[in-house]
Amino acid sequence: MAAKPQSDHDKRKQISVRGIAQVENVTNAKKSFCRHLHYTLVKDRNVATPRDYYHALAHTIRDHLVSRWIRTQQFYYEKDPKRIYYISLEFYMGRTLTNTMINLGIQNSVDEALYQLGMDIEELETIEEDAGLGNGGLGRLAACFLDSMASLGLAAYGYGLRYDYGIFTQTIKDGWQVEEPDDWLRYGNPWEISRPEYLIPVQFYGRVEQGPDGPRWVDAQTVFAMPYDSPVPGYGNNCVNTLRLWSAKAPASFNLQFFNSGEYIQAVCDRNLAENISRVLYPNDNFFEGKELRLKQEYFLVAATLQDVVRRFKSSKFGSRVAVRTDFSDFPLKVAIQLNDTHPSLAIPELMRILIDLEKLPWEKAWDVVTRTCAYTNHTVLPEALERWPVFLVEKLLPRHLQIIYEINARFLAEISKKWPGDANRLRHMSLIEEGGEKKVNMAHLCIVGSHTINGVAAIHSEILKNSTFHDFYELWPNKFQNKTNGITPRRWLLLCNPGLADVIAEKIGESWVTQLNDLRKLEKFADDKSFLLKLMKVKQENKMKLAAYIEKEYKVSVDPTSLFDMQVKRIHEYKRQLLNILHVITIYNRLKKSPNMQFVPRTIMIGGKAAPGYHTAKLIIKLFNNVGRTINNDPIIGKRLKCVFLENYRVTLAEKIIPAADLSEQISTAGTEASGTGNMKFQMNGALTIGTLDGANVEMMEEMGRDNIFIFGMTVDEVQALERKGYNAREFYEKNAELKQCIDEIASGFFSPEDPSLFRDLANSLLNHDKYMLFADYESYIATQERVSRTYANQDAWMKMSLMNIASSGKFSSDRTITQYAREIWGVEPMREKLPAPYETPQREQEVVESGM
Repeated sequence: MAAKPQSDHDKRKQISVRGIAQVENVTNAKKSFCRHLHYTLVKDRNVATPRDYYHALAHTIRDHLVSRWIRTQQFYYEKDPKRIYYISLEFYMGRTLTNTMINLGIQNSVDEALYQLGMDIEELETIEEDAGLGNGGLGRLAACFLDSMASLGLAAYGYGLRYDYGIFTQTIKDGWQVEEPDDWLRYGNPWEISRPEYLIPVQFYGRVEQGPDGPRWVDAQTVFAMPYDSPVPGYGNNCVNTLRLWSAKAPASFNLQFFNSGEYIQAVCDRNLAENISRVLYPNDNFFEGKELRLKQEYFLVAATLQDVVRRFKSSKFGSRVAVRTDFSDFPLKVAIQLNDTHPSLAIPELMRILIDLEKLPWEKAWDVVTRTCAYTNHTVLPEALERWPVFLVEKLLPRHLQIIYEINARFLAEISKKWPGDANRLRHMSLIEEGGEKKVNMAHLCIVGSHTINGVAAIHSEILKNSTFHDFYELWPNKFQNKTNGITPRRWLLLCNPGLADVIAEKIGESWVTQLNDLRKLEKFADDKSFLLKLMKVKQENKMKLAAYIEKEYKVSVDPTSLFDMQVKRIHEYKRQLLNILHVITIYNRLKKSPNMQFVPRTIMIGGKAAPGYHTAKLIIKLFNNVGRTINNDPIIGKRLKCVFLENYRVTLAEKIIPAADLSEQISTAGTEASGTGNMKFQMNGALTIGTLDGANVEMMEEMGRDNIFIFGMTVDEVQALERKGYNAREFYEKNAELKQCIDEIASGFFSPEDPSLFRDLANSLLNHDKYMLFADYESYIATQERVSRTYANQDAWMKMSLMNIASSGKFSSDRTITQYAREIWGVEPMREKLPAPYETPQREQEVVESGM
């Protein structure tokens, strides 16, 4: 079973999905690489560093993008389609190099060119920094959506912030998480192009003055938004869309009095305060904290974006700076704005401000335009995570917007009173302004009232929104609510990260699945084909051996590559129940200690993910897992049968390494808490089996693959709610189950922290006295299901058959399917599968065209 793993370089030399390198293309790639090393980086081979080689390679690849990028934008201006604006505070892009080569179909040529130049492409790929402009699922979903929108030929633009520091770098010291800044721009970003010609002013503070022409926002402070554009190539269709990220820049002018009073240096230093807006990404702990800087970030993003959107709407001719459209009646026919969660919710009052105050539309017409243009995606049902901004803060920062929000609310409540006269309770529940205690603006309510469509991100999540979270709004506007189950891009999450599996699949059913993922269903007929299952097993084993080597090198832990690789990788949060996983680890450790000779299927249990810096409990969970791992990994009685590894600094690039090697995927949140999840889909597509609750997208995964091919445990949403109503007492479960009691007692007594026996006592007490996410209630079912997992893994034929059924049923979870549904059912546009014409057939022709200025 343990075959020698092939390197990705060896695999790429085979005939694969990546095609065969053409001699002419290889020659051109070599020339282009050497030209960039010489002219762009001003180095020769004697002094160039590996980083210089990476930058030369990135510029070489970018050359292939540029003409397609320009032609795509020209095509949009000529055709004037409806444009989609996807506004998100997070875009978790990861690395760009390999993904771009795959989507452009030039990977083999470039690989061969570098090989001939004596370089290893894999080494150069590792030099690229992850663009970590996201915390997790929400930002990674936005990145997958951009890939799909480009691959489906939609005229779409991503809009976000260009944080100087992305999600922090996590290091583990003595078992604790330590955060270090992620200075991802330190060496420059070869993929982005700054656009200072589109510098946009954004205002804060000030006051509102009533003038003869209506309200005026005056005495405001101005910060400038500088756009940086990154190309987003579609797969094999010559379409290149744009991700535009805004960076905050201080105004160029100074107050002259500073020169006179000798405070010039201080004045220069103070300019940095304005630029702090885009300095750092806020870590997400699913707990809303009303920080002024965060509100500034949210408004800065939508204010800059909407000015850009209106400018583009007005100028329909390519490159035109002269406004040619002045009638906003057509705005919703030419513009669709998708709000990715409530972070961009201020787009609603900001677009109203532009239309009323600047374009002088009457309120009713402006409101009609706004509500037909905006749509809102909800990503959480946890009440503590929903954004509620204090009224005093909104008034201080955005005085005009608070007036507009009040007006929206007054008109909305009048509509409610008309439909349900005298129902004061309903008015209170549905108001945009929460009155209890400190007055707050409920941003989710603002999004619902100001959007034409509200969608959840998995079928069960959308039902919870309708039946519970936003039930009053659903009663008022049932047609506004839809479901759009999340998806992932198969280009990155199969073709790029698992080339061995991609080739085995392509050999069997062709390559159509790369853009039509449902075609993976064709694999089902090979479920009893022993030779095909053996090939799948060989690929999985190679991936596991590569990961085992990586773990030994990085973490100095030796793991058995034939053991069951059991993984839970996601943000560390109580609702995601990493603690339940740890209770299982302690349970099987206790069993092995009690009966060292018992029959046992070897396991390597891996947990990875970041805890928000201020989230003490989450950091304690990381420490607990590391301490449990320290005990187990150094116990000679256990040996290699059971190992624990914490995967430090989990990010997109690490996910690409570990997901192809997983046997078991842990999706164990309390039913009704996870909106969807996308990690579950990545594991499924790469042939891992899932142990999970009926939560988020797990439900639909089970429907696609059949219950026999997934390990479902625990309470359903209805059972969770019934137990809550009855009154959940965690201590009852603790007293009833001896193994659970032993685990909790060991945690509380300091068994895993002899140097500080009380370290985990609070964690144990919080479970005994609160257990908000009902770990104890699901413990017995979870342990029993894990036993079934081990029995199944011992029968490799049955396991590989289930693995194949997982891959074959993952077609529904392509982000291409999700985006097609958004396009048809929310944005009112049709995806375009046709390929755009290739810009230039030969480099010589390209040079001629460039020189002629076309």
